[in-house]
Amino acid sequence: MACLTDLVNLNLSDTTEKIIAEYIWIGGSGMDLRSKARTLSGPVTDPSKLPKWNYDGSSTGQAPGEDSEVILYPQAIFKDPFRKGNNILVMCDCYTPAGEPIPTNKRHNAAKIFSNPEVAAEEPWYGIEQEYTLLQKDTNWPLGWPVGGFPGPQGPYYCGIGADKSFGRDIVDSHYKACLYAGINISGINGEVMPGQWEFQVGPSVGISAGDQVWVARYILERITEIAGVVVTFDPKPIPGDWNGAGAHTNYSTKSMRNDGGYEVIKTAIEKLKLRHKEHIAAYGEGNERRLTGRHETADINTFSWGVANRGASVRVGRETEQNGKGYFEDRRPASNMDPYVVTSMIAETTIIWKP
Repeated sequence: MACLTDLVNLNLSDTTEKIIAEYIWIGGSGMDLRSKARTLSGPVTDPSKLPKWNYDGSSTGQAPGEDSEVILYPQAIFKDPFRKGNNILVMCDCYTPAGEPIPTNKRHNAAKIFSNPEVAAEEPWYGIEQEYTLLQKDTNWPLGWPVGGFPGPQGPYYCGIGADKSFGRDIVDSHYKACLYAGINISGINGEVMPGQWEFQVGPSVGISAGDQVWVARYILERITEIAGVVVTFDPKPIPGDWNGAGAHTNYSTKSMRNDGGYEVIKTAIEKLKLRHKEHIAAYGEGNERRLTGRHETADINTFSWGVANRGASVRVGRETEQNGKGYFEDRRPASNMDPYVVTSMIAETTIIWKP
């Protein structure tokens, strides 16, 4: 008699050419990921060959009940680490039946910016450091923390090992391998300063693919925590007080920055970011004012600053970049709940297209 695990792990390719495609999209809050599955007649590797689909937008806060249909446009394909085989995950964005992007579709505008000839010529690279916190499901209190109480002060937990310092490593390692399997360019993981908090890095990724990969990596993480019976939060300051918040530091370079003489290009770009500081902060995630206080490795939200090897600045330039005279910089302002489509495209627009 087959058990549930046997059936979940059935290899479809033994009996059929058909595959399962899990269509993923971003819901009405701008952070809630939704998905549903459909059967396709055979393997597909090109998103333009996938059929469009629809869903009830009135149930996701994205359409009124009397005109609820929202259309899913497939944009990127990843291997499915849950169903395996030829099955796929499909990152989609959302449109009205008339073909207009709905208000929560931030990918559409990002794609326009990345297809701008000036931006495309500069081949913008991104490395995004996504921090998150694991919570106990029944209490919404960080994993490894005593219920209703607090662990010892920060210090031993960052990149720490041991049952009294590291909480949730099985989830983190499962996510790491699942992302590699899916084809996401995940480049590393580490335990963070606050216990129960972790980080994964995606990149280097070029242009719009950075947003696609971060969103699908978030999706995979939420699916894994669902299996583990744990809650993941991307809140930028899940625990008030003397505890680090969670960010999504965004490392960035253009072809001009990576070439000889690039350090001057980097300094010019940082000056442009300074001039648009308020606009960027407004787009860098909800609740960021609770995180960007000037403490816990952050700059104050109202003041722009930059420095070499300075983790208390808005923008950090690496020591190696300064020494080599070329390289990349890190925008440390984005919150953990930022939209990577918005942040990556806005940085490109400000530093490449915008003329102050």
